[in-house]
Amino acid sequence: MSFKSLNLSEAILHAVNKKGYTTPSPIQEKAIPLILERRDVLASAQTGTGKTAGFTLPLLQILSEGKQWKNRPIRSLVLTPTRELAAQVAESVKTYGEFLDLRSTVIYGGVNQNPQVRAIRNGVDILIATPGRLLDLNNQRLLSLAKIEILILDEADRMLDMGFLKDIKKIISLMPLNRQNLMFSATFSKQIKELANGILHNQVLVEATPENTTAELVSQKAYRIDKKRKPEFVIKLIAEGDWKQVLIFTRTKHGANRLSEKLSKNNISSSAIHGNKSQNSRTKALEGFKKGTVRVLVATDIAARGLDIPLLPHVINFDLPQVPEDYVHRIGRTGRAGVSGEAISLIAADELILLKDIEKLLGQTMRNEIVEGFEPIDKPEAIDKTPKRNNFRKHKPKGGKGSYNKGRK
Repeated sequence: MSFKSLNLSEAILHAVNKKGYTTPSPIQEKAIPLILERRDVLASAQTGTGKTAGFTLPLLQILSEGKQWKNRPIRSLVLTPTRELAAQVAESVKTYGEFLDLRSTVIYGGVNQNPQVRAIRNGVDILIATPGRLLDLNNQRLLSLAKIEILILDEADRMLDMGFLKDIKKIISLMPLNRQNLMFSATFSKQIKELANGILHNQVLVEATPENTTAELVSQKAYRIDKKRKPEFVIKLIAEGDWKQVLIFTRTKHGANRLSEKLSKNNISSSAIHGNKSQNSRTKALEGFKKGTVRVLVATDIAARGLDIPLLPHVINFDLPQVPEDYVHRIGRTGRAGVSGEAISLIAADELILLKDIEKLLGQTMRNEIVEGFEPIDKPEAIDKTPKRNNFRKHKPKGGKGSYNKGRK
């Protein structure tokens, strides 16, 4: 199948061809026709499957063919959980909408709001936003969502994980009931399905890959390592392998800082990104990583979610995630666009129970090795000190089924 067979306009096809794409990915092939039919869609797509273009392309087409307002009110909202993801979606909209008479802008916290407000006042058709900044500007009466025709919730599962449910409900209450709704999520948890039932109308379910599976092109390795010697082992891996680009996940912000400093002291250029870093610092670190001036990016889950890093060869789980699904998101950073990648996990004694949870989710046993010279010497009782895992997935959202759009026709 080609993009042309999806009934996209010549202007959009021109932009797609300019980008170098010829064949749509499975999620694009399944979702784009349904979105163009103006259906409400709940889509599950593994990281790196092309989901952003999966909603960006039909969104641009629908808006370009619809009523054109002289003052350009906000006609579509793309809501994302993180600043980085918002910026990447905005770039996608700009790229694929290059030959269309549509305007877009992105708003998020951590930066001066004045340029964002000026862009909105000049008129935008598509607004890409994080919940906090959006509600902040709305409370200041600096924007209106009264003309929204299409709402897109991107990485909806992560938004729930980050506690944005209340904000999402508030934002939805500011929009017309008669609109098209799209939800994209890496997983279909019970909470996600309840949210979808409250927002989507006669929804169509789209799955590009089986839920909670790992990319076929990702080689997974695990090593049992003494916790205190993990930094030393990481340095050994990167130095001996002469790795030029590595994304490392840590559980905490302080852990990211410590590891990044340790790597830099050992002549391995490194930057850390997490919630305590300013937006300018995070943007600079990501740009350096993509350009190759920074070899290693050390990140927490929230900061790294949604990062689009083409052809990333290596991912290291310095700490195993406390939520098993996050393992899938992490290693999904590599093995993209048909290029193989490698995911390595370092497992201390107090993380064995977390490993079992991941294996249960994946339905497979992960082979783990002990490296000579780095043998785990953790005391067996340390296994009982595993940090308590977040149980947010067991909590039901308040309000119940149908509460978000009560009365919608």
